[in-house]
Amino acid sequence: MNTRVIGALKEDMAISYLEENGFEIIERNFKCKIGEIDVIAKKDDVIRFIEIKYRKGNVAGGAHYAISKSKLIKISKIASFYIMTHPNGNSSYSIDAIIIENDCIEYLENIFGGM
Repeated sequence: MNTRVIGALKEDMAISYLEENGFEIIERNFKCKIGEIDVIAKKDDVIRFIEIKYRKGNVAGGAHYAISKSKLIKISKIASFYIMTHPNGNSSYSIDAIIIENDCIEYLENIFGGM
């Protein structure tokens, strides 16, 4: 399988995980002039901008290290753009990540605030 097919399968795996854990999926692969975010979801009245990272193993420190500070800044700008252009009376949001290593899923909440 090529990397694009594997990436799509892992993204589907992440979506299933989110839905099973009470997240409402709002959008997948949201694109704007700033860039793209993998998933926009809602849970507990908080809009979640979720980056999905997959690694086959613990290569180069694993998937945790694949989300750089510059990537987080870009996601923050995309989140701000989305909130501005999709007003819904709720401006509370979080930048989160799903890390998939092999077939193990880890959900990381508020990763931008932790930097």
